[in-house]
Amino acid sequence: MPASLPRYLRCPRSRLVLLALVLAFTSAWLGHRDLTPAAFLRPENDRGPVHDEHALPFSSRFVSHATDMFVHAASVTATADNGLFAVWFGGSREGAEDVRIFGSHFDRHSGQWSAEQVVIDRAQTEQALGKRIRKRGNPVVGMAPDGKLWLFYVSVSLGGWATSNINLMTSTDNGHSWTASRRLITSPFFNLSTLVRGRPIFHADGSIGLPVYHEAAGKFPEYLRLDRQGHILDKVRLDYGRDTLQPFPVVLDDSKAIFLLRDGTDSSNRLHISHTADTGIAWSTPQVTTMTNPNSAITAVRYSDSEILVVLNDLESERYRLSAYLTDHDFSQWQRIAVLDEAPVGAGKPVPFAQFKPALAEQFSATAGADHRDLLAAYLAGWSDDDRRGCKRNACEFHYDYPYLIQTDADQFELVYSWNKSLIKHLSLSRRWIEQQRAQQQRPSVAAEVQP
Repeated sequence: MPASLPRYLRCPRSRLVLLALVLAFTSAWLGHRDLTPAAFLRPENDRGPVHDEHALPFSSRFVSHATDMFVHAASVTATADNGLFAVWFGGSREGAEDVRIFGSHFDRHSGQWSAEQVVIDRAQTEQALGKRIRKRGNPVVGMAPDGKLWLFYVSVSLGGWATSNINLMTSTDNGHSWTASRRLITSPFFNLSTLVRGRPIFHADGSIGLPVYHEAAGKFPEYLRLDRQGHILDKVRLDYGRDTLQPFPVVLDDSKAIFLLRDGTDSSNRLHISHTADTGIAWSTPQVTTMTNPNSAITAVRYSDSEILVVLNDLESERYRLSAYLTDHDFSQWQRIAVLDEAPVGAGKPVPFAQFKPALAEQFSATAGADHRDLLAAYLAGWSDDDRRGCKRNACEFHYDYPYLIQTDADQFELVYSWNKSLIKHLSLSRRWIEQQRAQQQRPSVAAEVQP
C-alpha cells in the first residue's frame, strides 16, 4: 500500500466503507431518474400563433445599447405577451469579474428593444449560491407552454470554463422579475465542467430537456431532463470523445430530434450531428458532415416537413461571415439562402485600424438606423487599436458569431448573434423573405454526405 495514501485509506475496512458510501450516494442520485419517454413539443407550438401586422419580410436592429462593453452569447425566446425577450452577458472582457447577465424586451408594435437591464450580477449570484463567483456567461432562455420563462447560465468559482456549473432562474412575468439563482447538480461527484448553450426542449409531461456539454476531460455533449421544478431526472451522454460541444437541438416531431454540434477540434472544421428517435432517451454517436464549421456555435430550427433552417459561420476558419442555409433532414443537400453578415474588408485577416474604423462605422449605421445614429460617436470612441473586442497591435478583425435562432410561428423566425463582440444584433426573417432568397439563388445545391 503506498505510504502517500491518507492513513484512513490504508485500512481495508476503511476503503470498503468509503466504497459503500460512494455507491450509496451514486445510487441515491441515480434513483431520482425517470426514464419514462415523454413526447417532445416543437418550440413554435409552445405558444399560440403570432399575428404581427407590422412585421416586415426582413428587418435588422441592435438589441443592446451600451457602446463600451464586450458582449456575447445571446439567446432569445418568445414571451406570453406576444413579445420577445433576449439575454446575453457583457463586461469589460469575457471572464472578467464585472461581467453581468443582461436582458431586454422587444415590442412588436414599435419594433424596438427596451434599454438593457441587469438580470443578475456577481454579487447576486454569490449571495444566492453561497460561494465566491469569478465568471458568468452563456445565458440561455426559453418559454415553457405555461408561459414561465426558464433561464440557465454558467458560473465559475475557480479556474476556467472547464470548471463551470449551470444555474437556474425562472420568471412568471415575462422576464421582468426572477427567482434567486439555484445551482443544478449535474453530477454526484464534484459537479464541475457542465456548460449550456443550446435551446431548451419542452416535453409534453412538463419536463424540460437541456442540451449541455463538457470541456474538462474531453469535449462531449449530454442531454439533461429536468422536472417541472427544475430537478434533474435523467442525464444521457452522447459521446465519450473530445470532438464536439455546444449541442443545439432541432425537434422534428414528438419523438425525433437532431443535435447540431460544434466541432471543437480546430482540425476537421466540420459540422457534426446526432439523432434521437425516442424523445432523448438515447442519442446516436455524433457524425461529421461536410458543412464547414470553424469551431464556432451553430443554430437551427425545423423549417418544414423536409427541411431545416441553419445559421452558422460557413468557413474553414475565423468568423467573418454568417450565413443562412436550408438543408434536408438527412443533412445531405445544402443550399445557401443568404449571407447575413460579412466583413466589408479583410475577409478574415487583420485590418489596419485606420481602415477598420470607417468600415465599422458604415456597418453600424446601416443596422442602427436613424434612431441610433446619435450613438455612433460614442460607439466609435469606445474602440481603440488595442481593444479586447478584436483589435491587437493596430489591427482589427470582424466577427459575427454565436447565432441563436427561434421560430415564433409558422412564418416568422428571429435571430440574435454577437456583432463584432460589441453589440447584440437581431434579424427578423419571414418565410416569404426566405423563399424570395431561395428563388434568387443561382447556385445549385451542394452535396454534403454524412460521414461516420
